Amino acid sequence: MTSTFGNIFRVTTFGESHGHSVGVVIDGIPPGIPLDLAIIQRDLDRRRPGTSRFVSPRNESDSAEILSGLADGKTLGSPVAIVVRNTQARSKDYDDLRNVFRPGHADYTYFAKYGVSPQPGGGRSSGRETVGRVAAGAIARLLLARFGVSVRGYVKSLSTVEGTRIDLDFAETHPLRCADPEVALSMEEVVKTAQRDGDSVGGVVEIIIRGAPSGLGAPVFDKLDAILGAAFFSIGGVKGVEFGSGFSLSKMMGSQSNDPILPDGFASNHAGGILGGISTGQDIIARLAVKPTPSISKTQQTIDMDKRVRSISVRGRHDPCICPRIVPVAEAMAAIVIADAWLSQKTLVRPE
Repeated sequence: MTSTFGNIFRVTTFGESHGHSVGVVIDGIPPGIPLDLAIIQRDLDRRRPGTSRFVSPRNESDSAEILSGLADGKTLGSPVAIVVRNTQARSKDYDDLRNVFRPGHADYTYFAKYGVSPQPGGGRSSGRETVGRVAAGAIARLLLARFGVSVRGYVKSLSTVEGTRIDLDFAETHPLRCADPEVALSMEEVVKTAQRDGDSVGGVVEIIIRGAPSGLGAPVFDKLDAILGAAFFSIGGVKGVEFGSGFSLSKMMGSQSNDPILPDGFASNHAGGILGGISTGQDIIARLAVKPTPSISKTQQTIDMDKRVRSISVRGRHDPCICPRIVPVAEAMAAIVIADAWLSQKTLVRPE
């Protein structure tokens, strides 16, 4: 079971949902980078549960501790290890599911591959694992910010409600990370209805990378969109990824889908900022299709480890929609990919 991602900027996450702690080891960070724990904590706070009625009420503080790789507030060039203690795990919520495969979860496939019985909260397959990704992404953002690169995301749609405006500042103030004030209440009603029905909803998350230079990525197996796609698909619950106009390109003519190149730049961005696997210098735009949260209180049919038919209702503290909390995770994975691609071919200016 590999838990490492990246070539130069290498991220290894560890820990389980109901274990002692979760965290990350990041290798490949250049020395001399100022690193403030508050910056990491800010991104972790954007991901953590217990922040609104629309997310899991598991009220973890997600307080980060830096264990290595830092001296006098600057990176040493050695691996940076970050740990977050689990303080609010309630494994008893899963006592009646210890031998049961929950529909929509990885319980069955983990058992088929590793012979491991279902773990409380999903163990390693839980969204709790993403704590380490977000911490690593915060450091990747620091590297990218030095060169004017930003990574931001928002919830574009929930169920059948889709926004048309993109106000990223508003999205940061809205509990569902909706970027369109005109549909924000409609999105809230969709989630409230699902909660009342003991159900859940999915949606689409959009990620916008601004300031990335042209030339990042490679033209064959290490295409930038291929690596970004792998990063996004590694997030639990993500079942589809598209760049630029994505699947809509299949309905266009070539004369419509091509982005004309003018002396002062591209006239459009159907390609989503990537051509031939290499960045164009335009905004890199990706959309992630996120499935409904599989943990629901509605009765579902399944089997247990002995293949006996079971009816289950998943109790505990679960998100009625995971889209708002996937936003900071997807941002983190995008930042990690871009930082790694940059380090693979650019020499970072030595910090003063």
